[in-house]
Amino acid sequence: MVLDEDVLAEVWRIVGPVLDERQRRVVAGAIAVACGRGGVTGVARATGMSRSTVTTGAREVANDDIPQGRVRRPGAGRPSTLDTDPEVLPVLDSLVEPESRGDPMSPLRWTTKSLVKLEAEMERLGHKISTFTIAELLRYMGYSLQAPAKQVEGKQHPDRDGQFRYLNDLAADFLAEGDPVISVDAK
Repeated sequence: MVLDEDVLAEVWRIVGPVLDERQRRVVAGAIAVACGRGGVTGVARATGMSRSTVTTGAREVANDDIPQGRVRRPGAGRPSTLDTDPEVLPVLDSLVEPESRGDPMSPLRWTTKSLVKLEAEMERLGHKISTFTIAELLRYMGYSLQAPAKQVEGKQHPDRDGQFRYLNDLAADFLAEGDPVISVDAK
């Protein structure tokens, strides 16, 4: 079968965006197999896919080894940030912990620090990480991202953060000694 690359490019422009990664690879591989010699190169040119991806798809089609239920094979894809930078979690926690907030009776903690400021601070400390990944890691550590509600509630103490740090340090000291801590929020 002779491949008309212009026709395939037009079809791919329409169909490609609605396919996931695995489907694109398998369809491109099936077309390459059907075209025979030169099919991989022609399909790669027409679709803009890499030759290695089309070759992988062609191999999966030829061997009837199309992965089911997963877009990628196990272990494929970008490695986790925690695998590539094991120090990222403790460093992020140290940046957020002094100013974390939360109901002492609930395991939910939250921070009002902005993701952009956390990203800049992490980069300053030598950890290249995106705001998206920071948000994922904060959720993984049990944090919820919250807007600073005190800004709309009215007047607040000029050193509110200083007060919170003092209370946080005091509570941490008591907990380290095994003593209970009771927190009461009163307005």
